[in-house]
Amino acid sequence: MNIGEKLDRKGDKIFYFYDLGRKPGQRPSTGIFTYAHPKTQEQKNFNKEALKILETKKAQRTIEQQSIGTPIIPAHKFKANFFEYYETYVEQHKRKGNRHLSNSLSQFKAFLNKDFISPVDITENLCERFRRYLLDKYSGDTPANYYSRFKQTLEAATKDKYFIDNPTEAIAAKSNPSTALKDNIEVDEYIALLKTPCLNQQVKLAFILSCYSGLRWVDVYSLEWPDVMNRNLTTRIIQHKTGQPVVITLHPIALAVLNQVRSLASDPTQLTGKIFRLPSADGQIKCLDNG
Repeated sequence: MNIGEKLDRKGDKIFYFYDLGRKPGQRPSTGIFTYAHPKTQEQKNFNKEALKILETKKAQRTIEQQSIGTPIIPAHKFKANFFEYYETYVEQHKRKGNRHLSNSLSQFKAFLNKDFISPVDITENLCERFRRYLLDKYSGDTPANYYSRFKQTLEAATKDKYFIDNPTEAIAAKSNPSTALKDNIEVDEYIALLKTPCLNQQVKLAFILSCYSGLRWVDVYSLEWPDVMNRNLTTRIIQHKTGQPVVITLHPIALAVLNQVRSLASDPTQLTGKIFRLPSADGQIKCLDNG
């Protein structure tokens, strides 16, 4: 492992880099510099400490190269507490709007109820117990979603030589379908809801649109005016087979709702952004009860 150095434009600092070759990306910075002409004792001391760190980094990179193709993990890369590895993996692979990975870590910590676990303690039996914990705690696809991300993390850890064999290999993710049937809103109940005074007209109109379009609250919340074209509504629901969004033909009552919302706008000819101004998922909707 060679270390290269480069003088900055002012000529007062030397920056160091890993010299891996002459191709693009083969000379990454070490993040270390020294003073080219130290003028004070502080700068001289700084240079001594910086060079010590540089030697440590050089040794670590050399060990990393030599360990390639072997089952050995360099000590400076190995995380004795697997939670630290998990947390790093979550940070590096998180995606906006998808909390399954981070929640899988939270649930694993809740399951173990401790702050430290060694990789050697993560066995197939423990993974089986964690899956059962999720199935006992959640219904629907939630247990499968969380456990799938747990498996994903352990697969990565196995490739990083934390495990000889993946302890989750034989334990598949499993959902927990609810046995209870959800009640449907009957006609008289729907009419009663429509007659109930509501402090937020936008909420009421969004509810009616949901009833006549089959869209969930989260889908109605995200609707924007460009999604509506004549009688067609382009949703943000992506079809698995085609990868294209679902387009639905609006019921006349759904169209009437959109026309009413449009009439409430300050300038109906210039409609942009979200169709409804709705409370957030954590907000509370307060409607008056007529008795």
